[in-house]
Amino acid sequence: MEEKKELLSLDKEELGALLQSLGEPRYRAGQLFSQLHAGRMPEEITNIGKKTWEKLYTVSTHSLPRVRKKLVSALDGTVKYLFELSDGQCVESVVMHYEHGTTICISSQVGCAMGCKFCASTIGGRVRNLTVSELLGQVIAAAKDSGERIGGIVMMGIGEPLDNFDNVIKFLRLVNHAEGQNIGYRHISLSTCGLVPQIDRLAEYDLPITLSISLHAADDETRNGIMPINRRYPIAELLAACRRYYQKTGRRLSFEYTLIAGKNDSPDAAKRLAVLLNRSLRTRTETMPIHVNLIPVNEVEESGFQRAGKQAVSRFAAVLEENGIRATVRRRLGADINASCGQLRRAECKVEQNKQ
Repeated sequence: MEEKKELLSLDKEELGALLQSLGEPRYRAGQLFSQLHAGRMPEEITNIGKKTWEKLYTVSTHSLPRVRKKLVSALDGTVKYLFELSDGQCVESVVMHYEHGTTICISSQVGCAMGCKFCASTIGGRVRNLTVSELLGQVIAAAKDSGERIGGIVMMGIGEPLDNFDNVIKFLRLVNHAEGQNIGYRHISLSTCGLVPQIDRLAEYDLPITLSISLHAADDETRNGIMPINRRYPIAELLAACRRYYQKTGRRLSFEYTLIAGKNDSPDAAKRLAVLLNRSLRTRTETMPIHVNLIPVNEVEESGFQRAGKQAVSRFAAVLEENGIRATVRRRLGADINASCGQLRRAECKVEQNKQ
């Protein structure tokens, strides 16, 4: 038996073809698309008749993630959602408020296979990829629950986006659609731990999103110890892919660097990082813009890592700036609700295990 299609995963052309196959006019696809992307459920979409819905239900499904738990920061209004999917699996999304608007950080997988030692998302490994519908559903469900217009997306939640490549590409196109969420590509940031072949594939699509590279070390020995993916794609290969990406797209890349006390937060580590980026990405004829986003590590019980102190963070940023590398320190949002992704899902899993 053919698997039912998720309506929210279909573009307008695919919706039209599906309706036509059921003996319905293709023009209804436009009505259906805009209403579904506005967060309306079938019973709320009155311009599609009951008989049409009965036909659609024979070949398709529609649902939005259910809010299983919601935490609101008393410090800055950051909202953390634990969303339950149709099969009972859970992912996290975080809604953050800035002066320029509201941004959501979404998950791309249930769990993660990358094994980064400082990250709660990867504990327990990857369960499965999220579908296009589930990627979109986080944005729609959060907007519907909050009543806010979401104008930006960060793909930095649970999972590695480029490990779910095809679904993520389709999601980006759908969430950008003028009749859907209409979120501009330039307001979307995608973070990767460094899957080199997928970075090259992404460059071919030439989408004007911001690509963020989780680097976290300036040498292979240190990076191997905290990011297993480095054994497959060492730093030299990763930075070569970054350079190709820039040459193809002309888009500035951002490098994320998680500061771990006593591990990678010394002034010497900052100097080595600056030298590495300057030598690998800049030449006499091409001055590639480089930005490093410094992130004091979120302390996860299982990792044993501790946050770099404020003085160490400031000193690290200063060394980068002195060596021609623009550096900013990420403002920590939702500190009172552990807003970094993976921790709420992990805590909920522990509760479920204790019940069994």
